Amino acid sequence: MSIRPFRDIKRRVTKVIKVGDVKVGGNNPISVQSMTNTLTKNVKETLNQINKISEAGGDIVRISCPDEESTIALKEISKHSPIPVVADIHFHF
Repeated sequence: MSIRPFRDIKRRVTKVIKVGDVKVGGNNPISVQSMTNTLTKNVKETLNQINKISEAGGDIVRISCPDEESTIALKEISKHSPIPVVADIHFHF
């Protein structure tokens, strides 16, 4: 037992998956994930927020796609994002 037992994290072995270039699971470091709170259809604002998340140490970013315009913007956003983008799809056609 160490002086700070709350830092002793016992992780179970899990399967490794890749989210873009980020490896998640197995013995890989715990990845930091955040989510934007901009309107996804506003590509410039969303990319600015993604860049700030990346600069702060984020490894993966989630964005919401509540409508068709946001889904169209997703292609442009993911093309210019410095970190992998995961889309939360909120609609069904």
